[in-house]
Amino acid sequence: LLANGNFVLRESGNKDQDGLVWQSFDFPTDTLLPQMKLGWDRKTGLNKILRSWKSPSDPSSGYYSYKLEFQGLPEYFLNNRDSPTHRSGPWDGIRFSGIPEKPLKYMVYNFTENKEEVAYTFTMIDHSIYSRLTVSPTGTLNRFTMIPPSWQWNMVWFSPKDECDMYETCGPYGYCDINTSPTCNCIKGFDPKYQQQWDLSNGVGGCVRRTPLNCSEDGFVQLKNMKLPDTEEVIVDRRISTKECRERCLGDCNCTAFANTDIQNGGWGCVIWTGELMDIRNYAID
Repeated sequence: LLANGNFVLRESGNKDQDGLVWQSFDFPTDTLLPQMKLGWDRKTGLNKILRSWKSPSDPSSGYYSYKLEFQGLPEYFLNNRDSPTHRSGPWDGIRFSGIPEKPLKYMVYNFTENKEEVAYTFTMIDHSIYSRLTVSPTGTLNRFTMIPPSWQWNMVWFSPKDECDMYETCGPYGYCDINTSPTCNCIKGFDPKYQQQWDLSNGVGGCVRRTPLNCSEDGFVQLKNMKLPDTEEVIVDRRISTKECRERCLGDCNCTAFANTDIQNGGWGCVIWTGELMDIRNYAID
């Protein structure tokens, strides 16, 4: 049993860190601890997921899971059985676009995507502080932290926390804003597909383009402080600049939007959407 909580099995006399027969960190239950990895191990083909307890008193597998989906840009989905209820949004170089909370000073978040793995992990800078990420039986992702001298677990963050965090609340080309009434809004240039439903705060029908798309004349509307749309069906090129990404989108009549894959240092890399824009929300400026 290692100091980080990982229970490992080794061949007798083998002290090699990588020479493991089995380790508990490869098979998380409902909790992610510091240094545990959540995601896909490309060497073994194992996708490490979190799965809730059935109830607070029943530790058998429950209905909710939190797992990495890696079609297009990798992102995490909170599922009820096989139905998505919340999406993290893709990693933007600093954090997940659908989890905009400020980083905690005593913790470092890390998302790795290379030939060996696609995985999220976190580590503690201050080792006197303890933290864990847990999927609850009721379908929330919770971060608990214990800070001495108070030896009690305190919830410092959870998701989903409002209706705009729920998956596909506002339908195609709609975005959710918790500070508007109704909360569903259409992207500029689009109108509600079913106005009567929209007026009754039911935005699942989404929005439709007000005028037909004209590839040779239409331009772009910049959307700020947004959770990026669902990236299951996108084209990704991490090598090109924002300018090249824009030009590539303009040259493709199927392109509906583009964004940077990494927002650090002025932005770099390119992700292009060629289908409907789904599961977008607006965040208030801090």
